[in-house]
Amino acid sequence: MTLLRLIEVVQWAFLAYFIALTVSYLALNLVSLRVIARDADARASLLLPRFFSRLEPPVSIIVPAFNEEETIAGTIRCLLQLEYPELEIVVVNDGSTDRTLEVLSREFELVPFPEAYRISVPSTPVRRVYRSLRHRNVRVLDKSNGGKADAMNAGINAARYPLFCAVDGDSVLQRDSVARVVRPFLEDPTTIACGGTIRVLNGCRVVDGFVEEIGMPRGWIARVQVLEYLRAFLFGRLGWAPVNALPNVSGAFGMFRRTAVIEAGGYRTDTVGEDMELVLRLHRLYRLSGRPYRISFVPDPICWTEVPDTLAALRRQRVRWHRGLLEAIAGNRQLLFHRRGGAAAWLTVPNLLFFEAFGPVVEVAGYVVIGAAWALGVISWSSFAAFFAAALGVATLLSANALLLEEKSFHVYQRPKQLAVLIGAVLVENLGLRQLTAFWRISGMLSWLFRRPIAWGSPATAAAADAGARDDEDAGRAA
Repeated sequence: MTLLRLIEVVQWAFLAYFIALTVSYLALNLVSLRVIARDADARASLLLPRFFSRLEPPVSIIVPAFNEEETIAGTIRCLLQLEYPELEIVVVNDGSTDRTLEVLSREFELVPFPEAYRISVPSTPVRRVYRSLRHRNVRVLDKSNGGKADAMNAGINAARYPLFCAVDGDSVLQRDSVARVVRPFLEDPTTIACGGTIRVLNGCRVVDGFVEEIGMPRGWIARVQVLEYLRAFLFGRLGWAPVNALPNVSGAFGMFRRTAVIEAGGYRTDTVGEDMELVLRLHRLYRLSGRPYRISFVPDPICWTEVPDTLAALRRQRVRWHRGLLEAIAGNRQLLFHRRGGAAAWLTVPNLLFFEAFGPVVEVAGYVVIGAAWALGVISWSSFAAFFAAALGVATLLSANALLLEEKSFHVYQRPKQLAVLIGAVLVENLGLRQLTAFWRISGMLSWLFRRPIAWGSPATAAAADAGARDDEDAGRAA
């Protein structure tokens, strides 16, 4: 086979891949449009005053904390204001080397509490359990350092209630977040997990721990991520949920049935993508055993989180995310095309593997091959330009559809200026940042292949400065 013939074959392979990728995204988009149209009345009812029936299941909120002396007290005070009839808050001090435990003890009047600590999932040793004298539903575990996943496992062991929420320390919830995400558990008793839409906190005004005014980030790096979050949640996860094939429940805020997670073995501590890995493991456990279950998604915006606003912080995040994706797929490879795996095995995992995991490799290789073909005269300038126009056009279409879904459903960004900024972010993303992200994701793949260590970083953000009521927080935890 001549070089020119080889390049021609590769071109057709790229075209087939590109068409398959586009069809998969458009299919998710169509499903999302249908779901949003179907649930319009249900969303409208959420605006009415909420009355609890006392039939709602009690919920444990688990908050892992490592060196968060500046913010931990404010975080707990905000959680105590959530609108839900019965909550307990379990703070896990994961071997902090600062004054985190001292601050908690002073602010909430902690006293040692000699309760039985049942080890249902493995974690590093818990040194002592404390209870608050001011709030009887607040407990604190003091344990040796083991990382975020290990801290979550310790919290699961201590949780008393059938449902638990995993909450990141830098997440800002809405007052009714728990009530909204618990709804699928009431509607379908086979529900074992549920996530909701996460939005970007940068640029918002935060008062007393809650978002009071929705704003747009100041920098274009964070603005592009507003688009990414719209795509990921409004037609990504919203499209997978109806076929019970949701690939992930965000670690920023998600709810799980405690017995299901214990049966699955808890969070794995040897991966940087413990959230997705757990969800795929739950799919594998229930699908392969033939038991009915559901992993649901609530499209309502229930949580706000800070995103990186510098290239260095964004690079670290994307390298970590892509490595976590590959670790999650590799750890649950038995699910891929399993005859009893259903949509999770035949749609979700193949999509994650072929389009998400290997997508950046194909994208970068496509740029190289098409560029080489044009340089060698195999394709004309018009064909070369058409390739890039098609790639950018589809990416722009997907982002535009995400904006359409946002305007049709929740209309969070209501000012014309905010919409104009998001339209500008579409161009910024597709004319440089997307291509740069592809290289970072390849770096994450290489770090997975060669088992390079990855440390957790702290995204630099501007949200706290804008709010004037929220300090920056070191989200790093010892691995």
